[in-house]
Amino acid sequence: MKNKRLKEARIQANMSQTELSEYLGYKGKQSVANWENGYSTPTLKVAICLAEVLGKNVHYLFGYKVQDSHTKNEELKSNERKEMI
Repeated sequence: MKNKRLKEARIQANMSQTELSEYLGYKGKQSVANWENGYSTPTLKVAICLAEVLGKNVHYLFGYKVQDSHTKNEELKSNERKEMI
């Protein structure tokens, strides 16, 4: 499901996906694009940074859909693949 709130907050902050990504230390805009399009969610640490930069509440931006860590997301994907076999 697309994250319209994140996209709207970024636009209100007058930032492009690239600018926001670079501010967070990413090389390109792909992470921000993935979060906005609902393909992935940021870690809690990154979600907190996003909320601060965009002047919004983490819960407003992501609800309860943030990862504890990048590793946890990879474990979930691995388990989903195993279940498909």
